[in-house]
Amino acid sequence: MKRLLGAGALLLALLAMAVPARAASSIQRLHHDGRWLLDAEGRVVLVHGVNAVWKRPPYVAPDDPGGFTAADADFLAASGFNAVRLGVLFSGVMPQRDAIDRSYLDAVDRIVQLLSARHIWVLIDFHQDLYNEQFQGEGFPAWSVDDNGVPDDAHYGFPGNYFLSQALDRTYDNLWADTDGTWARYRAAWKSVASRWAAQPYVMGYDLFNEPWPGTGWQACFSLVSGCPDFDHTLQRFEDEARAGIREADPARPVFLEGNVISNSGPPSHLGDTPIDDPELGFSWHDYCGSGAVLGTSDGPDCATEEQFAFDNAEATDRHLGAAFVMSEFGASDDANDIARMTSLADKHLVGWAYWAYKSWNDPTGSPGHESLFANDADLSSLKQAKADVLIRPYPQAVAGTPLSLSFDPIGNVLRFSYAPRPAGGPTEVFVPARHYPTGYRVSLQGAHQVSAPGASRLELAADPGAARVDVTVSPAP
Repeated sequence: MKRLLGAGALLLALLAMAVPARAASSIQRLHHDGRWLLDAEGRVVLVHGVNAVWKRPPYVAPDDPGGFTAADADFLAASGFNAVRLGVLFSGVMPQRDAIDRSYLDAVDRIVQLLSARHIWVLIDFHQDLYNEQFQGEGFPAWSVDDNGVPDDAHYGFPGNYFLSQALDRTYDNLWADTDGTWARYRAAWKSVASRWAAQPYVMGYDLFNEPWPGTGWQACFSLVSGCPDFDHTLQRFEDEARAGIREADPARPVFLEGNVISNSGPPSHLGDTPIDDPELGFSWHDYCGSGAVLGTSDGPDCATEEQFAFDNAEATDRHLGAAFVMSEFGASDDANDIARMTSLADKHLVGWAYWAYKSWNDPTGSPGHESLFANDADLSSLKQAKADVLIRPYPQAVAGTPLSLSFDPIGNVLRFSYAPRPAGGPTEVFVPARHYPTGYRVSLQGAHQVSAPGASRLELAADPGAARVDVTVSPAP
C-alpha cells in the first residue's frame, strides 16, 4: 500500500508503537473477548504450546534433565512455544482430606516461575485420567475413591477401563452425585491454587477438569443427535462449584470449562444450556482420532473426517458458551502427517493449541514411547526433528486486530496471515523461526509496515493509517 505519511510523521508513529511494546511485560494477564484471548494491550493472543503433566507421585516434574529445568523453559521460548498447560493434580494439592499440601504448591511454583520469566503463558490444569491409581490412572486422591465395594475389575489400562470397569464407573457416579462431599473439597483445592497464583504474571487461566468421564450410562453420550444433556448439566454444576472457589481468590483470570470427554469426538455438548454469568470464561477441548485409536494409529482412514468434525462441534459448543477457545490437547504420537493435519486445521479455524506432550515422563495413561518431543526426556538434543518441523512453525503470537485467516505451507515455508486492524497498545508480533528460514526471510505486506529490525525472530508490524485489512506473507529469502 502507498505510504500516506511523510518521513517525520512515520518516525513519530513508529516511536509511539515501540514504547508500549517494551512496556508490555509489566502487565501480563489475559482476558476474554468473544472467542478470543486478549492481552493487556488489547491484542489477540494465539497460543502454540505443549502439555507438561507429571502423572506419578509426587505429581510434579523434578528439577533435573529428565524433568523440567531452566533449559527446558529456554528451549520452549526459543522454539516459539508461548504456552504450557501445566498439570497440577488434586492428589498433590489435597493428598489428605481437607489438608492442602503447601509444599506441593511450592514445587509447582518452581516451574511456574521458570515459564513466567520467559513470558510463557501457564494454563493450570487439574489433570486426571481414570480417576486414581486404583484404576490404573491418576488425578484424584485415594481418600475420594468410593466404588461401593465393587470388586476390582480395572485391568484394561487406558482407555479400556473407562469402557470395561464397573468399579471405575461407580466411582465417577459417586463423584457426580457428591455422595461424600468431594465437590466442596475440590472447590477448596482450586481456591488454594488460585490464591497461590492470583497475582502471578503470565498465568493464562485455570482448566477445571481434564476429560470428565460420565460414569455409568456413558453410552448415551455417544449419541450424535442429542449427546447426554442430563450428565452435561450435572457436570456444569460441578464445574461451576469449582469456578466459584477460584473466583473467591482470583476474579480476573479466565476459567476454562471442559465438556465430557466423549463430546470431544463429535456428539453435542450441553455446557451452557444454563447461561454462565462470568465475563472471563474459557472452553478447553481436545481432538484425537477415535477410530485411529481403535486401529492403533493416529492416521486411520477416517481420521481427517473425525478431526474436522471435532473442530466443528467444539466451535458450536464455544458459541453456545460464549467463551474463549483453546484446543488444549492433540497429537500424542510421532505421526507427523496427523500432527500436520491438526495444526493446519487449527490455523484454518484460528484456534490456539497445546500439543500432547512435551515429554513422556513415563505416562501411565498415554503413549510414552511416542508422545514426547524427544527420543530421550533427559536429552534436549534428541528432539524428534520431523515432529519439530511441524510444531515449531511461524505464526502470529499477538495481533493488533481481529484475525481473519492463517495458513502455513510447510513445503514452501510460506506463511500467509490476514487481520482487520483495531486500536491496540502494541504491534502485531509474528514468530518467525530460523528452523524454516535458515537464510532469512522476506516479508510482503499490504495495509501495514514492518517496525522490527530486518531478520528479527519476532516480526513486528504496525497497520497503516486507515487500513481496514492487513495481509502478510512471509517466505524464505532468495
